Amino acid sequence: MDTENAAIDDNTEKLDTHSEENTKSILEAILFAASEPITIKQFQHAIPNMNAREIRKALSELRDDYQQMDRSFRLIEIANGFQICTRPEFSEWVRKFYIQQVRVTLSPSALETLAIVAYKQPVTRNDVSTIRGVNSDSVISALVEKGLVCVSGRKEVAGRSLLFSTTDTFLEQFGLKNPSELPSLEEIEQLLSNSNGIENVHSIQEKAE
Repeated sequence: MDTENAAIDDNTEKLDTHSEENTKSILEAILFAASEPITIKQFQHAIPNMNAREIRKALSELRDDYQQMDRSFRLIEIANGFQICTRPEFSEWVRKFYIQQVRVTLSPSALETLAIVAYKQPVTRNDVSTIRGVNSDSVISALVEKGLVCVSGRKEVAGRSLLFSTTDTFLEQFGLKNPSELPSLEEIEQLLSNSNGIENVHSIQEKAE
C-alpha cells in the first residue's frame, strides 16, 4: 500500500460512523461529490457497517437540517436515489450564472412515444405502433440510445416480443421519484399543447383503464 492510500485509510478510521454527526457528514460528502442520484445500496458500499434503515434515517435527518438552516439547497429523493439540488426560488440566479442547456431534446414523435411507454410499461414495439398508428421502431431505438427507455423483459406469448420500460435516467430528467409520480393527463396535455400527439395520449389512458 503506498503512502497516499495509507493516509486515506488513516483519515477514514478517524471518522466514527457510529457518531450521528459523522454519519451525516459522510453522506453529505458523498452527495456533494456525486453528479447523479445515489441509491441506498451505493451508500452501503461506501459505509458497509450501516444498514439501509440507518442510512435512510440519517438522510432524513440531513434533509431536515437543511430545512431548519434555511439553506439555498435541499436533499430530494429522485430516480430511486438521493441528490442535493438548488431550491426552486434560487433558479433565476442560477440561470443567470449558467447558460441554460436542455439535457435531452425530444421531437414531438419521440415525446409521444415516451409517454406511451411510461404509461403502458412494460410495452412492446407493436403495442406502441398500434397506439400511435405508425411504425415506431426507429423512435424507440432512439429513446433507448438516449437512455430514457430500456428492454425490461420479454412478453410471455408466442414470439416472446421484447418489452420496454422507462429508466432511472427518465425519472431523473423529468424530476420524478418513481413512475407513480408521472403527471396527470391534464399536465401531459399542457406539455404536449404544441404537438400533434394529444389524441394518442388520450388513447393511452383509455386503453390502460
